[in-house]
Amino acid sequence: MKSRFPAAAVAALLIGTFAPVQAQNYPVKPIRMIIPFAAGGNTDIIGRIFLPKMGEILGQQIIIDNRGGAGSMIGTEAVMRAPADGYTLLLASAAHTINPAMVKKMPYDSIKDFTPLGVVADVPTAFVIHPSLPPKNVKEFIALAKSRPNDIFYSTSGIGTVGHLAAELLISTAGIKLTAVHYKGTGPSMVDLVGGHVQMQFPSMPAAVPYVAANRMRMIAQTGEKRSPAAPSVPTMIEQGHKDFIVSSGFAMFGPANLPKPIADRVNAAMAQALKDPKISKTLLEQGAEPNGNSPEAHDKFNRAEIQKWMRVVKTAGIPPT
Repeated sequence: MKSRFPAAAVAALLIGTFAPVQAQNYPVKPIRMIIPFAAGGNTDIIGRIFLPKMGEILGQQIIIDNRGGAGSMIGTEAVMRAPADGYTLLLASAAHTINPAMVKKMPYDSIKDFTPLGVVADVPTAFVIHPSLPPKNVKEFIALAKSRPNDIFYSTSGIGTVGHLAAELLISTAGIKLTAVHYKGTGPSMVDLVGGHVQMQFPSMPAAVPYVAANRMRMIAQTGEKRSPAAPSVPTMIEQGHKDFIVSSGFAMFGPANLPKPIADRVNAAMAQALKDPKISKTLLEQGAEPNGNSPEAHDKFNRAEIQKWMRVVKTAGIPPT
């Protein structure tokens, strides 16, 4: 007997029932987490703290895949092009929200091409200098920079990164001239700062704390709204007279666009549970990262607001998109 239902309707019905079943069984194999930066950088550090626990909660291994380059766009594009099945995810830094302001032609849309899965942690940057420089605070550094225009080199983990914009914001607000040296990732940029090849940087707190503790670089300020537990004795830029100088990174997880909501919610719940683990929370706080674990909906609002914020910062700093 011939069916009274059109083939298209039957297919739609089957797809509609398949998605919940697929989500209910998720995950049934290892998950690949693409970190769009070189190993040893701030995003990589944070990922390796909480991802093992998250994988334990999900019952599958989470394999870290470091794909640095192009200001995080190489790895991010790989996630955009991956199947929306929850087995290829992205752990992004603030570059995800900065790139729309810095890049004229991007291979993806930071909002439309991704499914927000939650903010992992919020991390302020640290204003660090090589120990060979005499300044002990921001006022002394600015005075030194004014006496030596373009003679002080600062490193970044790439053009358009948080560290780059923080330095450019300092340049524009303090009226000084510094010379930028851009690297592919935080790790290499930190190595050259420790080696004295460059003299200053605005790295994330997690990347800076170990070097500062070992006296291999000096932290003269931090850029959060308030002092980080990782550096309670170091005053903020605001405390040192630089009103509204707040620069931080939101490290967050994304999936490809159209990721089924049950899978997105499953990933988000596992992430939030992992971040509540006392050991993981303590480790993140000690590194200067404040655990978040908000909902996909709250992450979506945060993502959109950050994109607009960095648009304003770039415009104010007079940085032309490339």
